[in-house]
Amino acid sequence: MIRTRTLAASAAVLLAVAVTGCTEEDKQKAGDIVSSATAAVASAAEEKMNQVKDGVNATGDVKAGPTKTDGDRTTAEITATNPQDKSADYTVMVNFRDGGGNLLDAVVLNIDGVEPGKSKAGTARSNRTLSGTTTAEVAQALRH
Repeated sequence: MIRTRTLAASAAVLLAVAVTGCTEEDKQKAGDIVSSATAAVASAAEEKMNQVKDGVNATGDVKAGPTKTDGDRTTAEITATNPQDKSADYTVMVNFRDGGGNLLDAVVLNIDGVEPGKSKAGTARSNRTLSGTTTAEVAQALRH
């Protein structure tokens, strides 16, 4: 699963680099392939979320901060606030989107051991280099 996500992201980067100087038709074909690779990454992230046993929808407990660049990746601080009376672990799917709302990447992040009534943060890191203005959003969050 992680291998599929890495291969798809690598293919997308290589194709984006390879289309420089190509015709508009070639660029469109490459764009379609990049879109397919991004969809594969999102699918792999959803599959990982589906593996969580006994998870409860906790999207309201989790917030995504602004994105920033860290080396060649885009990151966002993700904060989980546990409203329960016992410690909980969170598994969070984070989508990175461009200024037009298009999906660029998807990652899954674990934030473990959030104490009752407390908050704890983790960092979502893109699988590949993202360009332009990006935002991070919590697509799904499970408390377990």
